[in-house]
Amino acid sequence: MCRLFAVTSETPQSPMVAINALDVMREGHDGSGVGLFLRDLGEPFDQMKDSPILSGIFTHDGLKRLDTYMMEIGFMTKYKISIKVPKKPPHNIPRRDVYLVRAYEYPEEWDEWNNNEKYEKLLEVRLELRKMGQAKKDMIVFSFWPDVIMIKEIGNPMDVARHLMLDRKELSARLIMAQGRQNTNYDINLYACHPFFIQGFCTMTNGENTAFVPIREFLMSRGYSGYMGYQSDSEVFTHILHYAVEKLGLGLDAYKHVITPLKNSDVRKHPDARFLKQLKQSCRQMIIDGPNCVIGSLADHTLFMLQDRKKLRPGVVGGKPGMFAFSSEICGLDAAIPDRDKSRDFQPMYLDTVVVKADRQEVSVCRQTDPLRLLH
Repeated sequence: MCRLFAVTSETPQSPMVAINALDVMREGHDGSGVGLFLRDLGEPFDQMKDSPILSGIFTHDGLKRLDTYMMEIGFMTKYKISIKVPKKPPHNIPRRDVYLVRAYEYPEEWDEWNNNEKYEKLLEVRLELRKMGQAKKDMIVFSFWPDVIMIKEIGNPMDVARHLMLDRKELSARLIMAQGRQNTNYDINLYACHPFFIQGFCTMTNGENTAFVPIREFLMSRGYSGYMGYQSDSEVFTHILHYAVEKLGLGLDAYKHVITPLKNSDVRKHPDARFLKQLKQSCRQMIIDGPNCVIGSLADHTLFMLQDRKKLRPGVVGGKPGMFAFSSEICGLDAAIPDRDKSRDFQPMYLDTVVVKADRQEVSVCRQTDPLRLLH
């Protein structure tokens, strides 16, 4: 199993809040890697919310190729974080040349485009950079999106954090998602490391998805360039979320009905029975098979957690107005928010989607037996 932790806060937090929570849950992951997703960033990125930020790992030659490509298509560097690491990394952490976090100015010709046009083009650029990097093994590109930073690396989470000096003030964020990996593959591919992200949607999962192959084939058949990669069976959760919200116009509550629909007998008793029957039939190829605990976030900074029917992966939510955390284990919550009212901690069951919206004032629970409210 892996271990998951996420925090959403009115005030920007250091990634070390998440790293420390993973560290106290270290018996639940094997230290083979860590993935971090930061959004709603603090200073200095707080002053450049609309600027796309490129996150990844590059060789020196890869960085030169990146610079040439970005200048050719009109992107100019606006701000960057220089992560200088020792030439000899700690045990089990690979030696890298450049960890890149760089904000860009949009090309001038993009000024007339609306956000949807910009977002589709940002996806194209990220996929092209990924393709270039895979061809020569000199670039690993995790994200290219406004107000988002992603960092992934092989090794024990605490060792990685110290190696990359993740306690630096420039990396604070109001929403942080982190996964401590347990490697289930012979070779570790950082593209298989959670969290996964596409166009404002992010998820990470503790579990396995044995329905991965038919779901992957269905998504790839949609003809959308972003539905690709799939080095992990959990990446489909992110793409299903994107497909449900962006392509089908559904809300977060309906997303749960897509991946874990009710039994037919329960559908017939539901207030939205006709719609849910049709949804279950038309989206049957996206039904997951767990066990899985999923934590995710939407473009509007909503954070959520859900379980599948098997309910064999732990998850708990707790906090206080202004700051809430989602964790695989209660000890992770204790490490991050020790002064919360612990009697209000909530462990979702298979019908529940637990939600903390962008105002970060309360935890709400949406049950699949409730009428649909289109939460997005």
